Amino acid sequence: MSERNFISDYYIECARLLNTSGIADNVIAAKQMITDGASSGGKLIFAGNGASASIANHGSLDFTKQAKIRSVNFNESAFITAFSNDYGYENWVKKAIEFYGEENDTVVLISCSGNSPNVVNAAKYSKESGLNLITFTGFNENNPLKKIGDINFWVDSRAYNIIESVHHVWLLSICDLIIGKTEYSVV
Repeated sequence: MSERNFISDYYIECARLLNTSGIADNVIAAKQMITDGASSGGKLIFAGNGASASIANHGSLDFTKQAKIRSVNFNESAFITAFSNDYGYENWVKKAIEFYGEENDTVVLISCSGNSPNVVNAAKYSKESGLNLITFTGFNENNPLKKIGDINFWVDSRAYNIIESVHHVWLLSICDLIIGKTEYSVV
């Protein structure tokens, strides 16, 4: 396959997955959940591993700065290493949510596989605590994280970079829907 064909096929696949059936309904429902929570004093809590943590970091920034929805994420190295050391890696996100989660908060958990124990445990805790839960996953449609969420964004792919790219666009489209436009001043 030529490099031009590879790139063309790659972008066609991303476009196909971005416009999945029902995605507009999910984006609208997520916007409503987030704005309802925020109007009742809640905030957004983002978490993920690896590249998903980077997406969580970007989401937390844009929802706070652009959409004016208070948001936090747990991507500071001292925080991660201390909580992992003290509570175990599989529980560090759950413990972070225990410390920071409050009534009317919405938790956004991102995992390509939907199988990461630290993210799945955080999802279970979030549901048990009555927090709203939005998930972003890929791979197997019946993954554990997707089964727990209130609103689930699932990418029908096993390609990490494609899943992460689609997650990123979907997440930021929720932010821009809250803002009500795609072009705006950032100051």
